[in-house]
Amino acid sequence: MRNKMLALILACSASQAIAGFDVVALGVRGGVEEGNLTSYLIRSDDQKLYLGLDAGSVLPGISKALGKGAFPQVTAENAAPYTPQGAVFRNLIGGYFISHGHLDHLAGLIISSPEDSHKPIYGTADTIGTLRQHYFNGKVWPNFTDAGSGLRIGTYRLNAPRPAQRFSIGLTGLDGVIYPLSHGGTPSSMILVSRNNESFAFFGDTGPDQVEKSKNLETVWRVLGDEAKAKRLKGIIIETSYPDGVPDSKLFGHLTPEWLLKELKVFETASGGAGSLKGVTVIISHVKPSLKAGADPEAEIMQQLEKGNDLGVKFVRMQQGDALSL
Repeated sequence: MRNKMLALILACSASQAIAGFDVVALGVRGGVEEGNLTSYLIRSDDQKLYLGLDAGSVLPGISKALGKGAFPQVTAENAAPYTPQGAVFRNLIGGYFISHGHLDHLAGLIISSPEDSHKPIYGTADTIGTLRQHYFNGKVWPNFTDAGSGLRIGTYRLNAPRPAQRFSIGLTGLDGVIYPLSHGGTPSSMILVSRNNESFAFFGDTGPDQVEKSKNLETVWRVLGDEAKAKRLKGIIIETSYPDGVPDSKLFGHLTPEWLLKELKVFETASGGAGSLKGVTVIISHVKPSLKAGADPEAEIMQQLEKGNDLGVKFVRMQQGDALSL
């Protein structure tokens, strides 16, 4: 009996040691095309429910992800009475984190809300206030939340945890901590999610500290540096909106490859110095498409990042519908 108990404990410990995160990209671009706006899902690979990381495009991304095999657990038979798209949307997303109140990060949430199931939304006090006052206010859109003016339909429970304080994220099994970011005069935020001694960071839109006259990223890098030192950090999603060459005055609270590499150097220092970030996955998000003939900002950005990558990080550009295990 004792040997069986020891084997069970070791098996559980081993499963926790190799546990990580599943990430699905529902939208990867930073504006212009409304069907592919910033939105990701993340879950611990030992849990059923995902947390939505922003929600610029939701249902189009789920359809694309189903087509790419990102949700093998969902079939037409077990999705009933919903479609597979509806089953993922209603039954596998356990809540949302919204990084800031700009439309390209929450339009999908708003438009799809009449068909959603009850779930929590997390964000800073500023973001939650924006949702309550300017979107779900009975004028722009019916109030599908549990707060604010007019008829409260109550589909979404609004939560504004205090910055830098850990909280439980609904039924996802994840914990979260939110940190403020600066986005060209608009408050934005990052969430650090964790489970089983593993962590992952999702950044809303942010400009570099030097341009933003801020220390928000410096604070975040110190936090993530501790995660990296402890070998807990599995990866990050962070924006790089424009290729190099855009003047600082035209960044409007965004990053370029040059600026991201400079910020990652600060992260490297906080993580223990040269080589400390080797192998860390950095998913590049929020690339702004160009309507100029022949322009390919995505390819340009990834080339510029790789050219300057003396950090040893693994830059990844997910496409809509892609799934990644970390």
